[in-house]
Amino acid sequence: MTSPVMRPLLIAGPTASGKSAYALAEAAKGGVIINADASQVYDVWRVLTARPSVEEEALAPHQLYGHVSPAIRYSVGAWLRDIAPLLGGAQANGLRPIIVGGTGLYFKALTEGLAEIPEPSEAIRQEVDAKLKADGLEALVADLTARDPVTAEAMDLMNPMRVTRALEVLETTGRGLAAWRAETPPALIADAEKVLITPDREALYARCDRRFDIMIEHGALGEARAIAALDLDPALPSMRAVGAPELLAHLRDEITLEEAARAAKQATRNYAKRQMTWMRNQMKYWPKIDPDATNAKI
Repeated sequence: MTSPVMRPLLIAGPTASGKSAYALAEAAKGGVIINADASQVYDVWRVLTARPSVEEEALAPHQLYGHVSPAIRYSVGAWLRDIAPLLGGAQANGLRPIIVGGTGLYFKALTEGLAEIPEPSEAIRQEVDAKLKADGLEALVADLTARDPVTAEAMDLMNPMRVTRALEVLETTGRGLAAWRAETPPALIADAEKVLITPDREALYARCDRRFDIMIEHGALGEARAIAALDLDPALPSMRAVGAPELLAHLRDEITLEEAARAAKQATRNYAKRQMTWMRNQMKYWPKIDPDATNAKI
């Protein structure tokens, strides 16, 4: 078993719950903070995804933040490959790995392993995405449930990215995600201290709203303008960061900034709700912490 001092610390929680502040406090004892948030990996998004600020990054080593081009279709498998050498490297340098984020699938893959699933072709991705746009999420959920009920039962069916991914795998391989995951290799981390930050829902929603206003004040719209200039495929994960579609719609003169902010706040609250539901079901045995004790960054 790993030494208690060097034992990895996993910090999970919904957006705006205070994970970054808690991680910084722990890193001050001698640790390196490693990102486990699927949107914070992209170099274009610092403000919009609430990545640690430059000042915060100066307080402790930070890894896997902003290291990926928005043109890349980054995945949980790519994240596992990136984090693997960092875990041993941190401990070799006398630093405790502190993995922090809100992407539950990253933690699940880290602690339970991930099957090597063939990547779908671009043609299949476009076909599934076209079905989503034409028929809506409910139709895709019905299709997935009929064809792969085992995967559908264990999935967040309110998350379009998860549903489309499951259908892409089904179309590519003829097998469901659940069948692939049954062949999962060993986990990278078998022994870790775990912390789940569980805020009061209404207080969290208020914090999400307030934080988005702060994001606008600190340059989120400029970030959206920069990524819009790249003319990327709107189906890329980087283009689906929470709040990004709404700001990009404003830049196309489709809605006002006020309308974009209102829609983005609602999208953020919806995302936080999905995160809390997933974590309540999938991380039910993780020790829970009151966010009021974390001096949460908002």
